[in-house]
Amino acid sequence: MFDYESLRLIWWALLGILFIGFAIMDGFDFGIAALLRVLGRTDDERLVLLETIEPTWEGNQVWFVLAGGATFAAWPQLYAVSFSGMYLAIFLVLVALILRPVGFNFRGKVHDPRWRALWDGVLIASGVVVMLISGVAFGNLFLGVPFQFDNDLRMSWHGSFFELLHPFALVAGLVSLSMLLAHGACWAAYKADHVVADRAVRIARWATLAYVLFYILAGIWLAYGVPGFAIAGPVVTDGVSNPLYKQVAVGSSWFASYMQHPWFWLAPVLGVVGAIGVQLSVARKNLACFIWSSLMVTGTILSAGFALFPFLLPSRLDPRSSLTVWDASSSKGTLGLMLAMAVIFMPIIIIYTSWVYRVVRGRVTLEHVRQSGHGY
Repeated sequence: MFDYESLRLIWWALLGILFIGFAIMDGFDFGIAALLRVLGRTDDERLVLLETIEPTWEGNQVWFVLAGGATFAAWPQLYAVSFSGMYLAIFLVLVALILRPVGFNFRGKVHDPRWRALWDGVLIASGVVVMLISGVAFGNLFLGVPFQFDNDLRMSWHGSFFELLHPFALVAGLVSLSMLLAHGACWAAYKADHVVADRAVRIARWATLAYVLFYILAGIWLAYGVPGFAIAGPVVTDGVSNPLYKQVAVGSSWFASYMQHPWFWLAPVLGVVGAIGVQLSVARKNLACFIWSSLMVTGTILSAGFALFPFLLPSRLDPRSSLTVWDASSSKGTLGLMLAMAVIFMPIIIIYTSWVYRVVRGRVTLEHVRQSGHGY
């Protein structure tokens, strides 16, 4: 039905959708966890916050699993290089993701303030680590990562974890952190008791303001301080998946793709408009704020993906080794089969998730927590 070029573009778009789904659906969980002791002044208030995400946080992780699985199956070279080279960073993220359910389940096992404070710290750290490192990883994509292929496509990595902590990458990490803190605060404003929600309104406003400042700073830095990558010569969109068959020039602007496709500018506009919408709607403490923050997340991820296009993982050691949409995919048959599965199962996931959120709709109050006796 689709040719090879179209399938590659479709799976590039689907990968972006899955990352957006993960950032929106799991992002507010991480934001709530990171703000647990900021929004919750008492143990009952912290229980309210935990109950706003308790019915859904495990289900939200399906987007993380889908994004990882799609990367492995549709973009095997991207999966292999990133997971091998960024092993320590990914290990820290996985440790945070493993400790988070432990924190949720162990927190209420012992009714001792010190015990709960310990697991609160674990939940806070897990949220901050995932949000910050995810942004740092995106920042490093624009800088280029230190890998290269030999003529037999054997990958070698020549860098360390601390080299990933470049100032620009840290700014990208702060974009991610502030954005998802605002996203989590919007969820708390919508779902938590009004005592907690009032604090969430203030946090959402400050976090959104920080997001806009860091986002603009990152954009200016990217435009004037980070050399862009571009494919030199003719672009083969339906060839074999061998990155060494192309030439890459370094020194152009990362915004060149925006010049070629002007509609790409809708993505950063969407991110900023979403932030403005949060500022204007959060005081009402309703679903609108969360919708605006979701648009802010969507616009931010799209703006990064559009700037990188067609690159998936640029290499600063050997630009020719950079992985692109056109030379890092699985075979045409694999992409076609996976697309058929996605068409079947993604609507089921979306419908089921929508039904769950409808069932658990409503605000979690302090009275409800005190009467239920929950002890997360």
